[in-house]
Amino acid sequence: MTRPSAKAEIAAGAAILVGVSALCYAVFSGLRHQNTWSSIWVYRSHFVSGWLWTVGISAAALVGSTVVGSLAMAGARSTLAAVRLASSGFIELIRGTPLLTQLLIGHYIVGTALGMESQFVNAILLLSLFEGAYIAEILRGGIESIGRSQIESARAVGFSRRQIYRYVIIPQAARRVAPSMAGAFANLIKDSSLLTVIAIPELTHRAYSVNAQTYGGVEAYAVLAVGYLILTLPIFAASRWLERRYRFDS
Repeated sequence: MTRPSAKAEIAAGAAILVGVSALCYAVFSGLRHQNTWSSIWVYRSHFVSGWLWTVGISAAALVGSTVVGSLAMAGARSTLAAVRLASSGFIELIRGTPLLTQLLIGHYIVGTALGMESQFVNAILLLSLFEGAYIAEILRGGIESIGRSQIESARAVGFSRRQIYRYVIIPQAARRVAPSMAGAFANLIKDSSLLTVIAIPELTHRAYSVNAQTYGGVEAYAVLAVGYLILTLPIFAASRWLERRYRFDS
């Protein structure tokens, strides 16, 4: 089966966007809704500030989740049973509970008990732990996808365990997990919208605040959606490019 070209995919995406836009216009034009775009414009600085908060927290959590995921993956593959069980237990606990629950418990209970009052720091740590568990599984899958024959061949020529990881496993695994990692980073940005429950003044929190002031739900949430699309669409585009770039790698 022939894969559509990049131009065909762009054309199909544009057609879908036009169709969705027309549908949204048809639905919302029939609503009795007072236009409040002028009021929304007055609060533009609130949206910009919230968007910058989202960018800052997401960028810091992106680094943190990569570190957490790498350590959890290494622990889950450790030869020490205690380390392996602890890492696997952490991954399953985080993946098996909702982020919203983790934010509430982590900030209001654990954070308070440990004297961690900074909402910004707590938000980064909790997002890093949550997304790090998923990244750990992505990395583990990438490493375990490398054939045993390649590892045995590297051992046969005298490579140490460290050299096998550096020269054989990591370069190949990095290419294979790149698309999945891009998707995980996009999910991290979207998950940051839940930080409003711990009063982080990020984009979603600011949209709620502006909506309460202007009663412009449609307009405020439209700005909210566009703000997240600006951040996630480039990541999804990079993910699709990486999928095409390394599709035939063995």
